[in-house]
Order: sequence, then structure tokens, then C-alpha cells
Amino acid sequence: MHASVRLRAASLATAVALLLAGCSGGDDATGDNASPSQEGSGEASESAPAEPLTWPFTGLPVKGDLPKNGALVAKIDNTSSSAPQVGLGSADLVVEELVEGGMTRLAVFFYSRLPQEVGPVRSMRASDIGIVPDGATVVTSGAAAVTLGRVKGAGIPWVTEGAPGVYRASGRYAPYNLFADLADIGTRARKTQPKPYLDFGTADDLPKGAKVTSLEAFFGGHTTSWRFEGGRYVNTNSYAGEGDRFPTDTVLVLRVQVGDAGYRDPSGAFVPETKFEGKGEALLFHGGRLVRGTWQKQGLKGPIELRTRQGELKVPAGHTWIELVPAQSGNVTWAK
Repeated sequence: MHASVRLRAASLATAVALLLAGCSGGDDATGDNASPSQEGSGEASESAPAEPLTWPFTGLPVKGDLPKNGALVAKIDNTSSSAPQVGLGSADLVVEELVEGGMTRLAVFFYSRLPQEVGPVRSMRASDIGIVPDGATVVTSGAAAVTLGRVKGAGIPWVTEGAPGVYRASGRYAPYNLFADLADIGTRARKTQPKPYLDFGTADDLPKGAKVTSLEAFFGGHTTSWRFEGGRYVNTNSYAGEGDRFPTDTVLVLRVQVGDAGYRDPSGAFVPETKFEGKGEALLFHGGRLVRGTWQKQGLKGPIELRTRQGELKVPAGHTWIELVPAQSGNVTWAK
């Protein structure tokens, strides 16, 4: 609009007015009030419509502006001692990973909504280096010294007990009584917007696949069971509180290699480390059907790439639960 005004002025004004208009135009283009985003937005709108904003952990459209809070990944216990888990119903994405004794722990992603109560919060593992996306802050009860060193070396920030927003809840016993106010923590967390965690698309992008109504992901000491009903996947042995379960649209199983984290837990048990890099088998369960493919990840911080024999495999936008099932010691079964 400023350009058209200057053109009309050029055709009607005197030479002196033209000179003043030219100086005025230069001030508009380079003045202190012109931000880079404002300068670029005009050019982008003339050449092509702006890409719609989507949430990086769900692929769903953003209504309004992106939040001012940072993205958080809370480490939540996944044993019977955690019951009831709090906050999963507000999460964007969940990754279930192996820990010692064949049990599992949850890395729960929050960005679009930050609840005031999440937990029980437990410790990090070296596996989290390949799981936590760039730009996110981990909420944790801590970690072994060797793990803290590696996480710090990977440039991943974390918040733990003693920081504002992390507290011990009454009515629970340690170590299952550590909780976090993510709405509070998010205001101080790193504000970098994460990149899309998966290559999101729609259900129309998926191959037809085979009909599957239930599945089980076996980790050794723990099995996570799922049943497809009402258009979503229900975790039938969830420890989440009533009405606070993760609203799972897709279960994505990735078969991964597991190594030795290099230390023992207090009981002397071997601590496993999921090697979330390389490649392996992928099983995508959505809409009551199974699509088989492969996954690939270049390095611990590389993007997750999914493919079938026909080409790339997109995950339907929505809430995804990722099962990182050991390729050797784990197993996945399903039924029609």
C-alpha cells in the first residue's frame, strides 16, 4: 500500500515533493520500526500464500498464534507405583522407552497445552538424547552422573527438583511423589520452536493396510496393551488417572537396538540404552489397520524417516504414542 501511495505522489507532486517522497520511502524500508518478519511477510504474501501453522508434535492446525511458552518433555514413571499418572491427557505425543528390569518409562511431550500438575516425575536415561527434540527442555528428577554429563554434552536443558515449579506432592511416597507445574516451568523454558517430530500427513496418505483391532508391545518385564475402539487406541493397562489418559490416534512401533548404558542401577541391575539411530522395522497402527514399513534416523538428533516399499510413509496428524520396542529382547503381537 505504501508503494502505491508513493507512485501517485510521483505523478502529481513537484520535483521537490518527489525528492521528499523518495527520502520518506527510504525511512520506511530501513527504519528502526521495520522488523525482519514484517519486511519478509509482504513479499511472501505476493508470491504464495503462507503455510498454515501446525503443532510440531501432532501436525494438527494451530488456532491463533503459537504459544509463548517453551516445549517440555516430562519423564514419567510407568509402573504400578505411579498410579494414577497425572497430565497425560494434556500431552501432544508420548514415547515409551525401555529402562532396567525390562520395565518402561514415558517421555511425554507438551507444547500446545501445559497443565499445572504432571507426574510422577522420574529420572532421565541416556536413551533420551535420541528422543528429546531440539528446542525442548526435560523435566526430570535427575539422572546418574554419567548420564547428566552426556545429556549436557548433547545441549539438552533440564529442570529438576529445587527449581521453581517442581515439588513433592503430599499423599504419595518417594520417589513417586515428585510432580511438576508445567504451566509455570514453561514460562522460563527455552522458547525455541521445535521442528515437526514426525512427517505428518492425513489418513488418506496411508496405504490400506491389514485390519487389526488389538496389539501388544512387549519390553521384557512390561507389556503395553492396546485395543482399537471408538476411532482411537485405548491403553487397556494404563496407569493414567480416570479421564486423564493420552488420547491416542496412532500407535507407532519402532523396533530399536539396545546397548549397555555403561553403569548399573542401585540394585546392581544392567541399565539399557536405546540406540535411537540407524534403521529398523516400523509398524504403524491407525484407524484399526496396520501399515508395515521401515524407519531410519541419521544420528541421535536426526529426523525420523518412515517408508514403505511404495515410498515415504506419513503419520496421520493427531496424537501419536511411539513404542521403542527392543529388536532382540522385545516383541510385538496383534490380532484382527
